Amino acid sequence: MKLNEICKILGINFNGADIEISALNSLTNAKPGELSYCDSDKNAKFINVSKASAILVKNADMVQNGATALVCENPHLAFAILSGYYKKPLIREKKPSQIAQNATIMPNVYIGSNVKIGEDTIIMAGAFIGDDVQIGEKCIIHPNVVIYNDTKIGNRCHLLANCVIGSDGFGYAHTKDGRHIKIYHSGNVVLEDDVEIGACTTIDRAVFETTTIKKCTKIDNLVQIGHNCILGENCLIVSQTGLAGSTTLGRNVVMGGQSGSGGHVSVGDFAQIAARGGVSKNLPGGKTYSGHPILELKDWLKLNAKIQKFFKDR
Repeated sequence: MKLNEICKILGINFNGADIEISALNSLTNAKPGELSYCDSDKNAKFINVSKASAILVKNADMVQNGATALVCENPHLAFAILSGYYKKPLIREKKPSQIAQNATIMPNVYIGSNVKIGEDTIIMAGAFIGDDVQIGEKCIIHPNVVIYNDTKIGNRCHLLANCVIGSDGFGYAHTKDGRHIKIYHSGNVVLEDDVEIGACTTIDRAVFETTTIKKCTKIDNLVQIGHNCILGENCLIVSQTGLAGSTTLGRNVVMGGQSGSGGHVSVGDFAQIAARGGVSKNLPGGKTYSGHPILELKDWLKLNAKIQKFFKDR
Protein backbone atom coordinates (compact mmCIF):
# COMPACT_ATOMS: atom_id res chain seq x y z
CA MET A 1 0.00 0.00 0.00
CA LYS A 2 1.31 3.47 -0.92
CA LEU A 3 1.82 6.17 1.71
CA ASN A 4 -0.77 8.35 -0.02
CA GLU A 5 -3.39 5.61 0.39
CA ILE A 6 -2.44 5.15 4.04
CA CYS A 7 -2.91 8.86 4.71
CA LYS A 8 -6.34 8.79 3.06
CA ILE A 9 -7.38 5.90 5.34
CA LEU A 10 -6.20 7.84 8.39
CA GLY A 11 -7.53 11.21 7.20
CA ILE A 12 -4.19 12.98 7.55
CA ASN A 13 -2.16 15.22 5.24
CA PHE A 14 0.61 13.73 3.13
CA ASN A 15 3.74 15.38 1.74
CA GLY A 16 6.78 13.60 0.34
CA ALA A 17 7.71 10.59 -1.75
CA ASP A 18 4.77 8.21 -2.27
CA ILE A 19 6.64 5.01 -1.40
CA GLU A 20 5.24 1.51 -1.04
CA ILE A 21 4.81 0.27 2.54
CA SER A 22 5.08 -3.52 2.75
CA ALA A 23 4.42 -4.08 6.47
CA LEU A 24 4.06 -2.58 9.94
CA ASN A 25 6.77 -3.12 12.52
CA SER A 26 8.23 -1.83 15.79
CA LEU A 27 10.67 1.07 15.77
CA THR A 28 13.61 -1.15 16.69
CA ASN A 29 12.90 -3.94 14.18
CA ALA A 30 11.44 -2.06 11.22
CA LYS A 31 13.19 -2.43 7.86
CA PRO A 32 13.25 -0.06 4.87
CA GLY A 33 9.82 -0.11 3.23
CA GLU A 34 8.03 -0.64 6.56
CA LEU A 35 5.99 1.72 8.73
CA SER A 36 6.22 2.17 12.49
CA TYR A 37 4.82 4.47 15.15
CA CYS A 38 5.82 6.32 18.33
CA ASP A 39 3.16 7.07 20.92
CA SER A 40 5.23 8.03 23.98
CA ASP A 41 8.31 9.96 25.04
CA LYS A 42 9.74 6.68 26.36
CA ASN A 43 9.94 5.28 22.83
CA ALA A 44 11.06 8.50 21.13
CA LYS A 45 14.71 7.57 21.70
CA PHE A 46 14.30 4.74 19.16
CA ILE A 47 13.11 6.97 16.32
CA ASN A 48 16.46 8.16 15.05
CA VAL A 49 17.98 4.66 15.01
CA SER A 50 14.93 3.13 13.34
CA LYS A 51 15.18 1.94 9.73
CA ALA A 52 11.44 2.44 9.12
CA SER A 53 10.64 4.38 5.95
CA ALA A 54 7.70 6.16 7.60
CA ILE A 55 6.77 6.77 11.24
CA LEU A 56 3.45 7.82 12.78
CA VAL A 57 4.15 10.62 15.28
CA LYS A 58 2.39 13.50 17.02
CA ASN A 59 5.02 16.03 15.95
CA ALA A 60 7.08 16.04 12.75
CA ASP A 61 10.11 17.42 14.61
CA MET A 62 10.44 14.07 16.40
CA VAL A 63 11.70 12.45 13.18
CA GLN A 64 15.25 13.51 12.24
CA ASN A 65 16.57 10.36 10.56
CA GLY A 66 15.25 10.90 7.03
CA ALA A 67 12.10 8.81 7.45
CA THR A 68 8.76 10.28 6.41
CA ALA A 69 6.89 11.70 9.41
CA LEU A 70 3.14 11.00 9.30
CA VAL A 71 1.68 13.45 11.80
CA CYS A 72 -1.53 12.41 13.55
CA GLU A 73 -3.27 13.08 16.84
CA ASN A 74 -3.09 9.51 18.12
CA PRO A 75 -0.31 7.35 16.57
CA HIS A 76 -1.37 4.28 18.55
CA LEU A 77 -4.92 4.49 17.23
CA ALA A 78 -3.66 5.09 13.68
CA PHE A 79 -1.45 2.02 13.96
CA ALA A 80 -4.40 -0.07 15.20
CA ILE A 81 -6.49 0.99 12.21
CA LEU A 82 -3.70 0.11 9.79
CA SER A 83 -3.08 -3.26 11.44
CA GLY A 84 -6.40 -4.43 10.00
CA TYR A 85 -5.12 -3.69 6.48
CA TYR A 86 -1.78 -5.43 7.02
CA LYS A 87 -2.93 -8.48 8.98
CA LYS A 88 -1.76 -11.87 7.79
CA PRO A 89 -4.37 -13.98 5.98
CA LEU A 90 -6.12 -16.47 8.24
CA ILE A 91 -6.39 -19.02 5.42
CA ARG A 92 -3.35 -19.27 3.15
CA GLU A 93 -2.39 -20.73 -0.19
CA LYS A 94 -2.43 -24.51 0.01
CA LYS A 95 1.04 -26.08 0.09
CA PRO A 96 2.00 -29.69 0.88
CA SER A 97 2.88 -30.55 4.47
CA GLN A 98 5.83 -32.65 5.63
CA ILE A 99 4.74 -35.29 8.14
CA ALA A 100 7.23 -37.87 9.38
CA GLN A 101 6.28 -41.42 8.39
CA ASN A 102 6.28 -42.66 11.98
CA ALA A 103 4.27 -39.72 13.35
CA THR A 104 0.84 -40.72 14.65
CA ILE A 105 -2.12 -38.65 13.48
CA MET A 106 -5.39 -39.69 15.12
CA PRO A 107 -8.87 -39.16 13.58
CA ASN A 108 -10.45 -35.72 13.17
CA VAL A 109 -7.18 -33.79 13.22
CA TYR A 110 -6.99 -30.72 10.95
CA ILE A 111 -3.55 -30.06 9.45
CA GLY A 112 -3.09 -26.83 7.50
CA SER A 113 -0.78 -25.78 4.70
CA ASN A 114 3.00 -26.17 4.80
CA VAL A 115 3.04 -27.89 8.21
CA LYS A 116 6.09 -29.83 9.43
CA ILE A 117 5.65 -32.64 11.98
CA GLY A 118 8.70 -34.50 13.29
CA GLU A 119 9.56 -38.14 14.02
CA ASP A 120 7.57 -40.05 16.69
CA THR A 121 5.21 -37.15 17.37
CA ILE A 122 1.62 -37.97 18.32
CA ILE A 123 -1.28 -35.70 17.37
CA MET A 124 -4.43 -36.79 19.19
CA ALA A 125 -8.05 -36.53 18.06
CA GLY A 126 -9.63 -33.16 17.41
CA ALA A 127 -6.43 -31.10 17.31
CA PHE A 128 -6.17 -28.09 14.98
CA ILE A 129 -2.76 -27.43 13.41
CA GLY A 130 -2.72 -24.13 11.49
CA ASP A 131 -0.75 -23.10 8.41
CA ASP A 132 3.07 -22.90 8.50
CA VAL A 133 3.27 -24.60 11.92
CA GLN A 134 6.41 -26.57 12.84
CA ILE A 135 6.28 -29.37 15.44
CA GLY A 136 9.46 -31.20 16.41
CA GLU A 137 10.19 -34.81 17.31
CA LYS A 138 8.62 -36.92 20.08
CA CYS A 139 5.94 -34.34 20.92
CA ILE A 140 2.49 -35.24 22.25
CA ILE A 141 -0.37 -32.98 21.22
CA HIS A 142 -3.42 -33.96 23.28
CA PRO A 143 -7.08 -33.84 22.18
CA ASN A 144 -8.60 -30.55 21.01
CA VAL A 145 -5.38 -28.55 21.20
CA VAL A 146 -5.38 -25.49 18.91
CA ILE A 147 -2.05 -24.42 17.38
CA TYR A 148 -2.46 -21.31 15.26
CA ASN A 149 -0.52 -20.25 12.17
CA ASP A 150 3.28 -19.77 12.30
CA THR A 151 3.78 -21.41 15.71
CA LYS A 152 7.08 -23.28 16.19
CA ILE A 153 7.28 -26.13 18.69
CA GLY A 154 10.53 -27.84 19.61
CA ASN A 155 11.26 -31.48 20.45
CA ARG A 156 9.66 -33.53 23.25
CA CYS A 157 6.98 -30.95 24.06
CA HIS A 158 3.70 -31.96 25.70
CA LEU A 159 0.59 -29.87 25.02
CA LEU A 160 -2.33 -30.99 27.18
CA ALA A 161 -5.99 -30.98 26.17
CA ASN A 162 -7.69 -27.77 25.02
CA CYS A 163 -4.68 -25.49 25.29
CA VAL A 164 -4.44 -22.73 22.66
CA ILE A 165 -1.09 -21.65 21.24
CA GLY A 166 -0.73 -18.55 19.07
CA SER A 167 -4.12 -16.87 19.51
CA ASP A 168 -4.40 -13.14 18.79
CA GLY A 169 -3.20 -10.99 21.68
CA PHE A 170 -5.49 -8.76 23.73
CA GLY A 171 -4.54 -5.34 22.38
CA TYR A 172 -6.70 -2.35 21.51
CA ALA A 173 -6.44 1.35 20.84
CA HIS A 174 -9.22 3.62 22.05
CA THR A 175 -11.18 6.37 20.32
CA LYS A 176 -12.42 9.56 21.95
CA ASP A 177 -15.97 8.21 22.01
CA GLY A 178 -14.91 5.07 23.87
CA ARG A 179 -14.70 2.51 21.05
CA HIS A 180 -11.95 -0.12 21.20
CA ILE A 181 -10.10 -0.66 17.90
CA LYS A 182 -8.49 -4.08 17.57
CA ILE A 183 -4.75 -4.39 17.01
CA TYR A 184 -4.15 -7.39 14.76
CA HIS A 185 -1.12 -9.40 15.82
CA SER A 186 1.29 -10.57 13.12
CA GLY A 187 3.94 -12.26 15.28
CA ASN A 188 4.05 -15.86 16.46
CA VAL A 189 4.76 -18.18 19.39
CA VAL A 190 7.86 -20.34 19.86
CA LEU A 191 7.99 -23.22 22.35
CA GLU A 192 11.52 -24.52 22.73
CA ASP A 193 12.49 -28.13 23.55
CA ASP A 194 10.97 -30.02 26.51
CA VAL A 195 8.24 -27.48 27.25
CA GLU A 196 4.95 -28.63 28.80
CA ILE A 197 1.72 -26.65 28.47
CA GLY A 198 -1.22 -27.51 30.75
CA ALA A 199 -4.85 -28.05 29.86
CA CYS A 200 -6.87 -24.97 28.89
CA THR A 201 -3.81 -22.69 28.97
CA THR A 202 -3.57 -19.91 26.37
CA ILE A 203 -0.40 -18.37 24.95
CA ASP A 204 -0.92 -15.30 22.74
CA ARG A 205 1.13 -14.47 19.66
CA ALA A 206 3.31 -11.35 19.64
CA VAL A 207 2.31 -8.12 17.90
CA PHE A 208 5.30 -8.17 15.53
CA GLU A 209 7.90 -10.56 16.93
CA THR A 210 7.73 -13.72 19.06
CA THR A 211 6.18 -14.81 22.33
CA THR A 212 8.84 -17.23 23.59
CA ILE A 213 8.70 -20.10 26.09
CA LYS A 214 12.27 -21.29 26.55
CA LYS A 215 13.40 -24.87 27.00
CA CYS A 216 12.28 -27.06 29.91
CA THR A 217 9.69 -24.59 31.20
CA LYS A 218 6.53 -26.19 32.61
CA ILE A 219 3.20 -24.35 32.59
CA ASP A 220 0.22 -25.64 34.58
CA ASN A 221 -3.46 -25.73 33.62
CA LEU A 222 -5.56 -22.56 33.19
CA VAL A 223 -2.69 -20.12 32.69
CA GLN A 224 -2.77 -17.01 30.48
CA ILE A 225 0.46 -15.82 28.80
CA GLY A 226 0.03 -12.46 27.04
CA HIS A 227 1.57 -11.23 23.81
CA ASN A 228 5.33 -10.60 23.58
CA CYS A 229 6.11 -12.41 26.84
CA ILE A 230 9.46 -14.17 27.20
CA LEU A 231 9.74 -16.97 29.76
CA GLY A 232 13.25 -18.18 30.53
CA GLU A 233 14.51 -21.74 30.83
CA ASN A 234 13.17 -24.07 33.55
CA CYS A 235 10.40 -21.78 34.79
CA LEU A 236 7.43 -23.21 36.72
CA ILE A 237 4.12 -21.43 36.21
CA VAL A 238 1.36 -22.68 38.52
CA SER A 239 -2.35 -22.81 37.72
CA GLN A 240 -4.42 -19.63 37.18
CA THR A 241 -1.38 -17.41 36.79
CA GLY A 242 -1.81 -14.51 34.37
CA LEU A 243 1.12 -12.73 32.71
CA ALA A 244 0.28 -9.45 30.96
CA GLY A 245 1.89 -8.55 27.66
CA SER A 246 5.66 -8.04 27.42
CA THR A 247 6.42 -9.67 30.76
CA THR A 248 9.93 -11.15 30.85
CA LEU A 249 10.86 -13.93 33.28
CA GLY A 250 14.47 -15.01 33.79
CA ARG A 251 15.48 -18.65 34.13
CA ASN A 252 14.06 -20.87 36.90
CA VAL A 253 11.42 -18.37 37.96
CA VAL A 254 8.49 -19.83 39.94
CA MET A 255 5.07 -18.15 39.73
CA GLY A 256 2.69 -19.45 42.44
CA GLY A 257 -0.99 -20.14 41.88
CA GLN A 258 -3.17 -17.15 40.91
CA SER A 259 -0.15 -14.86 40.77
CA GLY A 260 0.16 -12.33 37.98
CA SER A 261 2.08 -9.50 36.40
CA GLY A 262 1.39 -6.09 34.93
CA GLY A 263 2.66 -5.41 31.44
CA HIS A 264 6.26 -4.54 30.55
CA VAL A 265 7.87 -5.85 33.76
CA SER A 266 10.75 -8.28 34.29
CA VAL A 267 11.54 -10.84 37.00
CA GLY A 268 15.14 -11.93 37.53
CA ASP A 269 16.61 -15.44 37.51
CA PHE A 270 15.62 -17.84 40.32
CA ALA A 271 13.00 -15.48 41.77
CA GLN A 272 9.86 -16.94 43.32
CA ILE A 273 6.45 -15.25 43.42
CA ALA A 274 4.16 -16.64 46.12
CA ALA A 275 0.53 -17.49 45.38
CA ARG A 276 -1.59 -14.44 44.48
CA GLY A 277 1.46 -12.19 44.31
CA GLY A 278 1.08 -9.28 41.90
CA VAL A 279 4.23 -8.21 40.02
CA SER A 280 3.84 -4.49 39.33
CA LYS A 281 7.52 -3.53 38.90
CA ASN A 282 10.84 -5.05 37.87
CA LEU A 283 12.12 -7.52 40.47
CA PRO A 284 15.71 -8.69 41.05
CA GLY A 285 16.36 -12.42 40.91
CA GLY A 286 17.24 -14.82 43.68
CA LYS A 287 14.54 -13.66 46.11
CA THR A 288 11.03 -14.70 47.16
CA TYR A 289 8.20 -12.17 46.85
CA SER A 290 4.58 -12.00 47.94
CA GLY A 291 1.51 -9.80 48.08
CA HIS A 292 0.29 -6.74 46.24
CA PRO A 293 1.90 -4.26 46.24
CA ILE A 294 4.69 -6.81 45.83
CA LEU A 295 7.19 -7.13 48.70
CA GLU A 296 9.95 -9.52 49.63
CA LEU A 297 8.30 -12.40 51.46
CA LYS A 298 10.02 -11.62 54.78
CA ASP A 299 8.78 -8.02 54.65
CA TRP A 300 5.30 -9.11 53.64
CA LEU A 301 5.14 -11.50 56.62
CA LYS A 302 6.32 -8.75 58.99
CA LEU A 303 3.71 -6.33 57.61
CA ASN A 304 0.93 -8.86 58.06
CA ALA A 305 2.06 -9.60 61.60
CA LYS A 306 1.93 -5.86 62.43
CA ILE A 307 -1.55 -5.53 60.91
CA GLN A 308 -2.83 -8.50 62.89
CA LYS A 309 -1.28 -7.14 66.09
CA PHE A 310 -2.80 -3.69 65.47
CA PHE A 311 -6.33 -5.07 65.26
CA LYS A 312 -5.78 -7.60 68.04
CA ASP A 313 -4.72 -4.85 70.48
CA ARG A 314 -7.88 -2.80 69.86
